[in-house]
Amino acid sequence: MSYTIVYSSRTGNTALLAQTIQNTLPQEECCYFGTPSQDALGGEVLYVGFWTDKGTCDESTALFLQSLTNQKVFLFGTAGFGGSTAYFEQILNRVKEYLSSSVQVVGTYMCQGKMPQVVRDRYATMEDSPKRTMMLENFDQALSHPDQKDLMELKKAVTCLSSVENL
Repeated sequence: MSYTIVYSSRTGNTALLAQTIQNTLPQEECCYFGTPSQDALGGEVLYVGFWTDKGTCDESTALFLQSLTNQKVFLFGTAGFGGSTAYFEQILNRVKEYLSSSVQVVGTYMCQGKMPQVVRDRYATMEDSPKRTMMLENFDQALSHPDQKDLMELKKAVTCLSSVENL
């Protein structure tokens, strides 16, 4: 099964997920590994990774997804806020809206990712409130993500898809 890995990564979190996917799948079947590009359309499955921006994927990923027709896509991404599968599902559902109805989503994976220090600095200047406390705690929790557990879950999702595709 040939595949491509397309990703956008602002802080390195999604790049780590992309590298994990590439290390999990057979190297010789990888047709493309890199940022969104029309060169990535040659694989049987496109693994498309994004970082979360305002509750959906980043702009370069959105434009790439809108260009797809008749492909099989595995979406993966990271978000600074985490801990809730429901939250990740909301993001994935918004990202899927960029795809035409001819594109088949064959799998998804999301996890929390660390954020730049400037984000914590901005939270720290907010008026003291339960919301501020929650945002600071979430930032601190995100510092270790994607962690080994996140990467193992991603490998499992990719391996399951790979097994199904080869049947």
